[in-house]
Amino acid sequence: MNWLILSAVLALAAFSAADQYTDRYDELNVDEIVANRRLLVPYIKCVLEQGKCTAEGKEMKAHIKDAMQTSCAKCTEKQRVKARKVVQHIKENEKDYWEQIKAKYDPGDKYKETYEAFLAADN
Repeated sequence: MNWLILSAVLALAAFSAADQYTDRYDELNVDEIVANRRLLVPYIKCVLEQGKCTAEGKEMKAHIKDAMQTSCAKCTEKQRVKARKVVQHIKENEKDYWEQIKAKYDPGDKYKETYEAFLAADN
């Protein structure tokens, strides 16, 4: 009986962990990246499948569509803050790349209201 309870608890813990993106890259210094276009553009090109990807870029590319569609629902709090910072920077300073990202991941603007509301939020 104890084995059954332990198995159920472990299964619930695994399921709960799967409801959130990995926090492995939460300490990535996005301030440094957005301040240096030579660092930023390769990440953008990775997401657009126009260039090579770092491990961090691959992780971001794997989740960008879901994050745009769900207001980053599976993001950690750090990821939400950093996502807003990076996307706002791209929208303001890399408009052509922003249009390409939207065309690739939300071609019909179906989720525009969702991700724009996320970007406008304080937290």
